[in-house]
Amino acid sequence: MSRPAFPLPPNATIGIVGGGQLGRMTVLAAARLGYRCHVLTPEEKSPAAQVAAAVTLGEYEDPSALADFASRVDVVTFEFENVSAGGLDLLAALKPVRPAPAVLRVSQDRIAEKSFLNGAGVPTVPWRKVVTPADLAAAVGAIGLPAVLKTTRLGYDGKGQKLVRERADLGPAFTALAPKPLILEGFVDFACEISVIAARGADGRAVAFDAVENRHHEHILDLTLAPAPVGSEIAATARQIALRVAAALDLVGLIAVEMFVDSNGRVLANEIAPRPHNSGHWTIDACPASQFELFVRAVAGLKLPEARRHSDAVMKNLVGPEEASLWGDILASPGLIPHLYGKAEARPGRKMGHVTRLFPRGSLPGAFGIRAALAPLRARADALEADERFLAGHACAGQPA
Repeated sequence: MSRPAFPLPPNATIGIVGGGQLGRMTVLAAARLGYRCHVLTPEEKSPAAQVAAAVTLGEYEDPSALADFASRVDVVTFEFENVSAGGLDLLAALKPVRPAPAVLRVSQDRIAEKSFLNGAGVPTVPWRKVVTPADLAAAVGAIGLPAVLKTTRLGYDGKGQKLVRERADLGPAFTALAPKPLILEGFVDFACEISVIAARGADGRAVAFDAVENRHHEHILDLTLAPAPVGSEIAATARQIALRVAAALDLVGLIAVEMFVDSNGRVLANEIAPRPHNSGHWTIDACPASQFELFVRAVAGLKLPEARRHSDAVMKNLVGPEEASLWGDILASPGLIPHLYGKAEARPGRKMGHVTRLFPRGSLPGAFGIRAALAPLRARADALEADERFLAGHACAGQPA
């Protein structure tokens, strides 16, 4: 089997496993750099398939589809975690896969993920593996209540988890969540949720964007504030954690590290995602090179530029039919930068697109200024106004995920 030479030359083909909006924005970034993208997806009209140079329709574990896909690309990557690591193993026997399947396996399982983070010296909330009701009782005895019981795989946007406040909640929560094993995580008295996106090349060079604050509504990311309104020490610690995780994984690609800042100012890693991330969409408009360009550069073996911003930014997701219906107002609003994902059906809880509003560097406004800037979107009062610490200009504020 011949292996491509890196860096990939112009007109080479990058294979992307997955057809969602992250793949779509990766395809667009790759085209700017002179690359073609070939998408493997089971969905005929997926967001990425609409803009890719070529598409293989097939399941992520279908050997014939994987072989056909691999024969048409020079390097393989993936745009979300819920793809088959076994399928990536098959692809890795045929073409380079970046990041490696082993990286995906860490991020796909919360127990493997927490074990990896702690082994790399990265602090997390206290946690315990739960297989039986007796395990759950013992875990509660060690961690205390309230706590969060989660499935170890396939959970996202609040799915696959239950908050347990008292012992009466344990039995119903254990029964409701499947498959086993589960993981019990300590409840964090936190001030805000932040994230950092880092890219790392095959030469070991790594760069990280500024930390951002993420605010959620009904467990779905609603707003990202760039940069996060946190102290410089917290921001530096968060960037160091992301770079440490990338190095420990021997990553070639992109990674997002979601973190909590607790009420004492400690930074605790929560989850890792080895691909572009919703909390990095602001980089498309606020940075010379976006998270998607850095992702493509790392996968293609190109030199990584600095991950820096020229503007402050607020990113607002458009979720479900209600917010998708505001598209006309968004297009008619000066200052709002629109991104629509091409999804045909606006279902409740479905991310249909996002908008970004830029501000001069160092002038990210307070809550009322952000609300005014996003006025056509009827920005949620609970996301912008309820936290008195944010309104008062304190260093860190946010809503629980």
